[in-house]
Amino acid sequence: MNFTQPANALGIDFGTSNSTVGWWRPDSEPLIALEDDSLTLPSVVFFNIEERRPVYGRLALHEYLEGYEGRLMRSLKSLLGSSLLKSETTVLGSAMPFKELLRLFIGQLKARAEASAGREFEQVVLGRPVFFVDDDAKADQVAQDTLIEVAHKLGFKEVSFQYEPIAAAFDYERTIEREELVLIVDIGGGTSDFSLVRLAPERREVADRQADILATGGVHIGGTDFDKQLSLHGVMPLFGWGSRMKSGAMMPTSYHLNLATWHTINAVYAQKSQLALQNMRYDILDDTGIDRLLRLIEQRAGHWLAIQMEAAKIDLTHTEQQTIDLGRIEAELRADLSRTLFDNAIEPLLERIRASVSQLLEDAGISAGQVDTLFFTGGSSSIPALRQSIAAMLPQARLVEGNLFGSIGSGLAIEAKKRYG
Repeated sequence: MNFTQPANALGIDFGTSNSTVGWWRPDSEPLIALEDDSLTLPSVVFFNIEERRPVYGRLALHEYLEGYEGRLMRSLKSLLGSSLLKSETTVLGSAMPFKELLRLFIGQLKARAEASAGREFEQVVLGRPVFFVDDDAKADQVAQDTLIEVAHKLGFKEVSFQYEPIAAAFDYERTIEREELVLIVDIGGGTSDFSLVRLAPERREVADRQADILATGGVHIGGTDFDKQLSLHGVMPLFGWGSRMKSGAMMPTSYHLNLATWHTINAVYAQKSQLALQNMRYDILDDTGIDRLLRLIEQRAGHWLAIQMEAAKIDLTHTEQQTIDLGRIEAELRADLSRTLFDNAIEPLLERIRASVSQLLEDAGISAGQVDTLFFTGGSSSIPALRQSIAAMLPQARLVEGNLFGSIGSGLAIEAKKRYG
């Protein structure tokens, strides 16, 4: 393999929260700048009603938070494998298939990469989680087929895939000086993916690495799920979560669950949803929370709140306490969050992640003591409770942190060079 020439193909990491594009060039880092000088593009589209145009990434979030009228769409990757993929949504007054939304965003990744590279690309290696959908092979295949269809419509003539943790492994392999048995822990916005891979400097340019991949696994849990649990346990009680009806029953939770989940927030803005809540208000013992909920919905502040929750989650990886100012909903209203509350809220998710890691080791026939290195990548892999939870399973392994947002894109660029020259 001639690594002294630029690659003919791109590697695209279409992520739930952030996306990157890699292009192998000698003596250069693989990732391409996608938004000004930034190597990542947040996976966000904002349809600006006032100017009747879509905007992407940080600019999309900026225009939304500045108060422009429009529709914010995020966590687009979560559409893959879901029932929404066959349906439409209303954008700028017209019906748009969700597949078209994927085409718009991935098309931006391609166009921005080509503008930066000064050339067009017809071949691509797309990253994919080990499982788009847990325990449903048919839905998983539909998700991959959808990406193939979208890529072909964008002008890619050859499309192939690599598991995201395997791509991260190949990026890490560039840095090692001896053979290592590595557990790649990739905790992204939508999935947790794991691979047990044998890496070595002398195998970097070998095209077929199947024999070095001992096992792969994963579970459909990621950063947006951690945001959701922090929201439900830390903030939604202020908006009626857990309230009692006069009948003694609990208030229905669907409204709070939708508000705490990025791709379902718009559902609570529907007139039918608001009317149901207004009628429910008369059957609530304490109407304080539901009144706040109605004000939040009237302001269409669900996405704003979700952004606050994501920021709080990130801050709680570095601090023990965090406060969210909810004054736009009610004067002096605030939510005091703690690392302990967050850890307790996500413990059921961590239990499923640990089970997935245990299954991976069992599938590979490898004991915990045989693993040399734990390599963490993906933005949510920095959550202390998660990292400590997995590290405790492999106490002898060395802990290495990769480029949390760039390892996969860089590894896909390496894979694209191997496959397409």
